[in-house]
This record gives sequence, structure tokens and C-alpha cells, in this order.
Amino acid sequence: MNIRRGRNRSIRIALTASAAALSLGVLSACGGAESGGSADGKLAVTASFYPLEFLAEQIGGDHVDVTTLTGPGVEPHDLDITPRQTGRMSEADVLLYLRGLQPAVDKAVDQAGVQNTVDAADLTTLEAHGSSSGDGHDHGEEEGHDHAEEEGEGHDHAEEEGHDHGDSGLDPHVWLDPVKYAELADGVGEVLQKADPDHAADYRKNAEALTGKLKKLDQSYRDGLKNTDTRTFITTHAAFGYLAERYGLDQESIAGVDPESEPSPARMKELQKIAAEEKVTTVFFETLASDRTAKVLAEDTGLRTGVLDPLEGITDKSQGDDYLEVMEANLAALQKALGAK
Repeated sequence: MNIRRGRNRSIRIALTASAAALSLGVLSACGGAESGGSADGKLAVTASFYPLEFLAEQIGGDHVDVTTLTGPGVEPHDLDITPRQTGRMSEADVLLYLRGLQPAVDKAVDQAGVQNTVDAADLTTLEAHGSSSGDGHDHGEEEGHDHAEEEGEGHDHAEEEGHDHGDSGLDPHVWLDPVKYAELADGVGEVLQKADPDHAADYRKNAEALTGKLKKLDQSYRDGLKNTDTRTFITTHAAFGYLAERYGLDQESIAGVDPESEPSPARMKELQKIAAEEKVTTVFFETLASDRTAKVLAEDTGLRTGVLDPLEGITDKSQGDDYLEVMEANLAALQKALGAK
């Protein structure tokens, strides 16, 4: 009798332990998928924000599961990372970020300890840009503008204007230059090949296809902005320094790297003078930040307002469904504003 009760109790304990183990196994599988590990065997890639997410999706194709830390409509510079997100980052097979753009992400990356961690800043050359692309009137395209030869030259307005891009004072917005973005694509392709050698051929093929599209985009910008009435554009956010330098334009910004920062009265007065002297027609604002200062300047100077998207995220307000479409929309906006012929 006692022996039977003991056996029954042992059976119940064994069944309970088995059920608990099975339950834990299911929870672990679910937790792995949520935390960045791929439950279907795909390479788990975590990207810090949209431009890197786009690269991972385009190059990874069907072989990757891509998640992003910056959701649609969230201003990347202001992103806060939760402990849960840090935990999810640590489960990724590949982690893509851009140091200096999102301080919270930089700290979380250091804690995540992912083997295949890629700082996009290491895949190209960063430069310092401030309110203007150069010394105020650097029309490099008109002088046979060769971006590669000019890297490191020009004046550093970032610190003068208080536009601090991380500790280095360098501008992180490299994705807005199609040539530099292609360099990032090549680098991401190599990382995916290393992390998942079984599909290396596909990653290589997809990276080549994307860089081919970016070369066409670069040519469209060169052709579309070759002859214009003015080379100067005003924007709320100093995000277009690389683009301006690449195509021989002058960027004048109301704010610095932080699109929500307030300009000084002196800066607004200076922009009014620049607008008159350089025949500026349009003050550009972006989709993820307020257009208030752009409208104030436009009203004071009799200028139009328009959208020039820094492509830090895609929302239903974006002028396209992906990077390539929005960049084409940006080109059209610049052509109209600059008086392209």
C-alpha cells in the first residue's frame, strides 16, 4: 500500500517534471524568436535604424530575419533602449549599427557582446559637416568635383555651430550619399557571408544587385543636378552634408544634427541674408520632425516649404515605400527647388 502510493507519487512527479520541461522548451523557443534568435533557422539580424535595416533586408533576402531597434515614426537620435531590447540584441547573429548617431544604442551594443557586430562607420569614411557643406560656397561639381579626393578637406563647422555628432564631431548621415551607401552595402554583404557561409553566393549576388541600383541612383543625381539656377538649399536638419558635397551643392541648415533644436535669432537672420543672395526658393523640413521653424523662416523670407527626407525611417508620410523611392523623391524636390534645367 505504501509502496503503491510511493510509485503513484513518483509517476506524478515525473509527469509534472516532463510537462514543465516541455513547457520550458516551448517558452525558450518562443523567447528565442522574440529576442532576435530565428526560430526558422534564418540568420537573425538586428539593425539599429532604417537605412541599415534596408541593407540587411535587400542583401539578406529570404535567408535572414531582420528586426530594427528604431520603430517607424521614431526619431533615431532620441531613441531610448530598454533592458528588454538590450537582451534581444544579445541574441542576434549579426548586429548592425552606426556609432555616433544613437548614443543609447552605442551603450547597448557594448553590453550585447554579439560576435558579428558591425559599426557602419568602419565601412566608409566619416567627415565633419555643419550648417554648410564647405566654406559656404564650395561648388565642387563645377570644378570637376571629385569627392574621393576631397575627403578630409574643407572646414569643420560641426563644432563651431554646436552640431556635435557623437564624441568625434563627425557627421553620421553617410546613407544620404548613394556612393557611400554602396560602400556600406558591400561591407554588410561581406559580414553576412562570413556569418552564414552556406548562403554566401546569394548574399554576394544581392549585394552586387543593390550596389548596381545605387550606382544608377548616383548617376541620376549627377545628371539631374548638373545645371541649376542656384546651388544652395536650406533645410531644418543638417543631415545632407554628404549629399551636398557629392553633387557640388551648399547645405545651409536651421538646426544641427538634432532636428528639434532651436536656432538662434542671429542664425535665422543669417539664413535670410543667404536666401536672398543665393536665390534660394525653398526651405526644406523633414517628415519625422516639426516643420515650425521652416515655416517661420519661409514666411519671413517669402519662400516656399518642401520635404527633404533624411531617410531615418519610413512612415505613411514618407515620399516612397523604401530607400530608393524616397531618394528619387528627394532628387525631384531638389531639382524643383534649385531650378534644374
